[in-house]
Amino acid sequence: MTDTAAGPAAAWSGGVATGVGSLPGVDPTEAVRTVLRELPHLPHLPELPARGPGADMIGRAVCFLPDLHVDLQPAGWRLVARPGVEERRALDLLARDLDALEQVAGDHDGPVKLQVVGPWTLAASVELTRGDKALADHAAVRDLAAALAEGVAGHVTDVRRRLPRASVVLQVDEPSLPAVLSARVPTASGFGALRAVHPPAATERLGEVLAAAGTAGAVPVVHCCAAEPPVALLVAAGAAGLSLDARTLTAGRDEALGGAVEAGVRLLLGLVPAVDTELSDLATTLAPVRSLWRRLGFPAEQLPATVTVTPTCGLAAASPAYARAAMGRCREAARVLAEAPDLGAGRGRT
Repeated sequence: MTDTAAGPAAAWSGGVATGVGSLPGVDPTEAVRTVLRELPHLPHLPELPARGPGADMIGRAVCFLPDLHVDLQPAGWRLVARPGVEERRALDLLARDLDALEQVAGDHDGPVKLQVVGPWTLAASVELTRGDKALADHAAVRDLAAALAEGVAGHVTDVRRRLPRASVVLQVDEPSLPAVLSARVPTASGFGALRAVHPPAATERLGEVLAAAGTAGAVPVVHCCAAEPPVALLVAAGAAGLSLDARTLTAGRDEALGGAVEAGVRLLLGLVPAVDTELSDLATTLAPVRSLWRRLGFPAEQLPATVTVTPTCGLAAASPAYARAAMGRCREAARVLAEAPDLGAGRGRT
């Protein structure tokens, strides 16, 4: 576990917005410029999956698995004995992205966010050599998590070297974790489901990766856009921030979220749709977070320092114009929260 007491406050100020990760397009330099323009207070390293295999979330994870190799097979990504063409391509794409980040944002003197896939989503997605998911094998999951922790630490160190004036936030993406915990990950045949992982084991493996990020100097955040994120587990694993889709958070998550906020955990809340649509007015956009805050019962003035505004998920499926508009709307919504946090109802949490 990592210490969340001081890290989040030191990483970024209140009333800011950031992205989840992916964007449309294939030009990393232009993508970094767009992010810096639209989300200047907490920019992120954009992911561009439209470039093909190796630029997708699972393919990029290949870059963070020292001494393990993964190649693209007809059924998906699979662990293999030696490096292949797709692994080399993934490494080249990441190098280009980091070069673009250094070129455009080398003098950035605030926080910058990176994204990597988490150990459980990776284990639920990558196949073993014999064909089933790595999730089916305890030893394979352990090896993946250990390799990922080492790779994440190296990635954070590299970015800190490239951006010496910046602080680093490391977002670990775990969209599949709820399915892992509830035995909803299908077997390779598709006719069954893999066993459920017990929460202590899930906490331990995820905690390895978060701790490695923290030791390397990054503030660890976990993103889970599923409808029922395991909030308490993520906090127990050491997450200093939780990136969640605010529109799906029901009252059933309030107790765990309230405990997280009391522990100093930041909330990165998805408020702006991630696919092309007509954007709502700011009051409608902010309604889910204001409703959540009323339910939690914390003082209104605490809201801007706790909540960071994001899209509901990555923007890779959006048009370039909409992606820019969505990031701009996140920035505007964060500004409104900072300037007018008053909810107009209720007393502070006791």
